[in-house]
Amino acid sequence: MANRTLTDLPPLPPYTLAPRPPLISGVSDAVLQLLAPVVAYWVVSLFFHALDTYDLCSQYRLHTPAEVLKRNHVTRHEVVRDVIIQQVIQTAFGLLLASFDPMETCGKEEYDIAVWAQRLRLAERYIPKLFAVVGIDAISFAQKAFKNYPQLAGAVSGGVYSTRSFAAWEISAATLIYWVAIPFAQFLVAILIVDTWQYFLHRAMHMNKFLYTTLHSRHHRLYVPYAFGALYNHPLEGLLLDTLGTGLAYIATRMTLRQGLWFFTCSTIKTVDDHCGYAFPWDPLQHLTSNNAAYHDVHHQSWGIKTNFSQPFFTFWDRLLGTAWSGGDVSARYMRDRIAAQKKVDADTAADASIVNSPTIDLDKAKQQASSSQRQVLDDKANGGIQILQEEAKAEQEMRQTLRRSTRRKSGFDAMLISDRVSGRLHNRSPTILHADGVH
Repeated sequence: MANRTLTDLPPLPPYTLAPRPPLISGVSDAVLQLLAPVVAYWVVSLFFHALDTYDLCSQYRLHTPAEVLKRNHVTRHEVVRDVIIQQVIQTAFGLLLASFDPMETCGKEEYDIAVWAQRLRLAERYIPKLFAVVGIDAISFAQKAFKNYPQLAGAVSGGVYSTRSFAAWEISAATLIYWVAIPFAQFLVAILIVDTWQYFLHRAMHMNKFLYTTLHSRHHRLYVPYAFGALYNHPLEGLLLDTLGTGLAYIATRMTLRQGLWFFTCSTIKTVDDHCGYAFPWDPLQHLTSNNAAYHDVHHQSWGIKTNFSQPFFTFWDRLLGTAWSGGDVSARYMRDRIAAQKKVDADTAADASIVNSPTIDLDKAKQQASSSQRQVLDDKANGGIQILQEEAKAEQEMRQTLRRSTRRKSGFDAMLISDRVSGRLHNRSPTILHADGVH
């Protein structure tokens, strides 16, 4: 086994570069990278829309159809229109950037794998020193192991093999590094970049009154999110929050076009899933990460609007900076909103009884839950007790007064203006209201 020396390294293979053929014939990878997220957005959204339309899996819904109808301040037509506008902007921006990218080539893969195998061979030189630290003679051990385990002997001896080629394990390990470990690391770093970008920009849009009123309040017209409303934003917010965030992650991690295709598509599907309005026990996207539809839905409620800023993957920034919802069990709050929305629908039933197909609500159970929630708040002296209920009642009274004043204006009724002002009032409520039920 001593025919080779430490200075000998297997030669690297030659390579010839050629343009990478497209994944789908007739469609360049650059175009496919931009189209795939759009297609995924509408395919996944339409799946959830079908569940809504045909009232399937209603036991997993976070909100009733009555809430979608009565609590949201924007029509589905407006949502679809604004989402399409944002997707057009994203696609145009992506095409502009793609025009500056060099043509991707292939043919160097075996060479790059051999480079990693060479790095492994160089790293093996430190193995005898590590063995010496624990009092083992690596050379003697390698000589004994050579007959039955020649590759192990070569590695333990510091990368001294009897042939001038790479060992089979070196090529296998280098292949795994090149095709799996590096892309996984790029994907993970890209996720961290997107989560960081979106958390701080999203939080700024809530904490800065101008940014919230001008940009982000549009997205919060959806108090009851649904799948195809995931990208319902002000066009400028969509560019800053989504397009630039994912674009920065893509560029910083030096992904290939095909890696970018998967990253953009997965990010899009995750965003849609976070707004789908369903808490499925079998949805992998809602369990692989701590961020899911139930987590983000709290952020869309008036009482949770200053919490749960993280999106779309992990929630570590909320945990680290104390902005995760900590107001305890939310079931009573959700039930209260369901009852209020259903009462409004029942009042409109004579006009159009087919608008809503809502499951029956057990009013007695709902009242018991609401009463239990109030007792929990009153008993929680550390977080304000009765003061919390008083502040919440005052905020709701102010909201109703704002609506009444707006309807009396002789200049006409502007529902969108009223909704913006109401969301503004809710957004500026005392932070103590958001922590009324104890610990979640």
